[in-house]
Amino acid sequence: MPGVAVAAGDLLHLTREASVQFSRPITVRVIRVLTDWHTYDGWVWIDAYELNGAGDAVRRRTLFLMPAGARRLTPQPGPPAGPARTTTRQPGGKATPPRPKAAPPRTAGRRPGKAAIRPGPAVPQHRAAVDPQRPARPGPAPVRGSAVPR
Repeated sequence: MPGVAVAAGDLLHLTREASVQFSRPITVRVIRVLTDWHTYDGWVWIDAYELNGAGDAVRRRTLFLMPAGARRLTPQPGPPAGPARTTTRQPGGKATPPRPKAAPPRTAGRRPGKAAIRPGPAVPQHRAAVDPQRPARPGPAPVRGSAVPR
């Protein structure tokens, strides 16, 4: 990529040739080039998404690199982002859009899998209130052999 500027949307493979920080090569998709950040000649700061082997973004990073050492990749065609919206034609030629999916039933403000917290009796302040057979814990032990003469 000598003499070619990095631009938003570029898919780059970064190795040590781009910067010493890439001891483990990574693949990124450029979000933007940070042109207002001053740097050395031949170096740039970029915001990019680090991609995994499947091409999914796993982390957003701000990187300092030499574009001359980066290898530009061609994007691989992937599956479509989502199901295509279709319309159906009814007799008479009127098109009807697909119905939106129904929302899942709400569970009275609770998160799924979490038991409801029910109010109970107040928390006792003393151990004697918990177990009347067991006396409350005494306070600090008296100091024996104190330095104050009697």
